[in-house]
Amino acid sequence: MSDLTCFKAYDVRGEIGVNIDEDIAYRIGRAVAQHFSAKSVAIGFDARETSPAFAAAASRGVRDAGSDVINIGMAGTEEMYWSVTEFGACAGIEVTASHNPIHYNGMKIVKSQSQPLEDLGDFQAIKAVASSQAWSGVTGVGRELERSEAARKAYVGRVLSFVNLPALRPLKIVVNSGNGAAGPSFDAIAARLQDSGAPLEFVRVHHAPDAAFPNGIPNPLLPENHSATADVVKAEKADFGVAFDGDFDRCFFFDETGQFVPGEYVVGLLASIFLEKEVGAKIVHDPRVIWNTQDIVVQKAGVAVQSKTGHAFIKQTMRSHGAVYGGEMSAHHYFRDFAYCDSGMIPWLLIAELVSRSGRSLGDWVKDRYAAFPSSGEINFTVADAGTAIENVLSAYRADALSIDETDGVSLAFEDWRFNLRRSNTEPLVRLNVEGKGTADALAAHVSAIADLLGGTRA
Repeated sequence: MSDLTCFKAYDVRGEIGVNIDEDIAYRIGRAVAQHFSAKSVAIGFDARETSPAFAAAASRGVRDAGSDVINIGMAGTEEMYWSVTEFGACAGIEVTASHNPIHYNGMKIVKSQSQPLEDLGDFQAIKAVASSQAWSGVTGVGRELERSEAARKAYVGRVLSFVNLPALRPLKIVVNSGNGAAGPSFDAIAARLQDSGAPLEFVRVHHAPDAAFPNGIPNPLLPENHSATADVVKAEKADFGVAFDGDFDRCFFFDETGQFVPGEYVVGLLASIFLEKEVGAKIVHDPRVIWNTQDIVVQKAGVAVQSKTGHAFIKQTMRSHGAVYGGEMSAHHYFRDFAYCDSGMIPWLLIAELVSRSGRSLGDWVKDRYAAFPSSGEINFTVADAGTAIENVLSAYRADALSIDETDGVSLAFEDWRFNLRRSNTEPLVRLNVEGKGTADALAAHVSAIADLLGGTRA
């Protein structure tokens, strides 16, 4: 039995021709169908060159296991999520490498009702079957059901159900699809908006899917990629900009001045929107940067619930608490009424409605939050030994901390500032987030002091 090294912490990712190829895609598809004794499996793919072939191979595997394939074609990960729920599929597979380099590909997999896989009970079990190729006997080959048009129609309808369309006012919005899978899905949403009479104008940037990624791999989180959207926002005098990663399950915002809006402030803003709609609702957040979100939730009489970082943990916490919304500073936003899944399209629609209703710009909505709760953003350090580096920091600060939290990594809180340290699962990296109450100058001093204790270099 050969171990499949493309199985990572949460999903499947590998280097094409090295540890992932069409044969492996076939084996994974067959293993998924076999593991769930699936009646049907929904399969979509992103804009990468190998993605259609990998999806076709996975489909053959599903059908050889005796299960039907619900083929949704080129689609974002969130479209696959919704298709699993919409069509009552037993599982779903999205062939995507998201923001990984061009020579990578992978798969994101969910089970019935768009639930994340359990690590041991599902993910590792699928890996074991795909590795051993211990196929069970089947009575026949499954069908391939073409559902791309129906799937997109259902998806667009669900996404648009989150906003009050008559409330939308004239806005100009820059949309950067990064030549990934977002363009066609966005166009379907825009067409429905136009049909409804919504007075929104869109300026499209790097819109057409292109497997060559002529403008670079779409990862708007990287500072060097901000100008591609920010410059157009400023040139067009747009109301705000939004940029997507390759499979558009993450979106990133730029205000009317072209300023990038860090994800931790978007979480707070979306929490506020939902608490206006649903008094007393529960909001889930990750533990890295929390004070801004918690303050907003308290102000709006909601209930803040902390979860470990990562989509499987956030989704499980939301389901167990019935939370209406969950957010991570990394730009993943999750919605109860979207099968508890993350979406990159719902957030910009909610922001468009907020700006329309209030008459306040996006920048105006967040500027006071920047001032009240400055944040360093996530800073990565390459270190010789992550455990030793973290212990150096804790030894210096532990005695003075007002609280210590180990939900994810370790967080130490003081009267007017706190920090979170997490080690990477795959690299010799330590990830630092620092937030405060008050001035950014004080925050910078804390960052510098912790950096000295960590040693190593900023990645």
